[in-house]
Amino acid sequence: MRELLFGPLAEVLGVVFYVVVAGALTVVGALAEQASVHDLTAGQTTLGLWEALFGAVLIYAGLNVAYHVVLPRLRAENAA
Repeated sequence: MRELLFGPLAEVLGVVFYVVVAGALTVVGALAEQASVHDLTAGQTTLGLWEALFGAVLIYAGLNVAYHVVLPRLRAENAA
């Protein structure tokens, strides 16, 4: 009986966790991109390029988590 109650709850919490992780990675990546534009326009080329690369990696990681973890879980729940 407990499995009927806690099984779906655990699945939903897992999906919510990964949505939060993907969102946080993407937001931090966007903030890093914004900081890189600010630094590049201020003349700090090395820091600006590093932040641009770091932001791109974070945005890619967030989209990768969303595409490869969250979407398959949501599709599996809709199919059931």
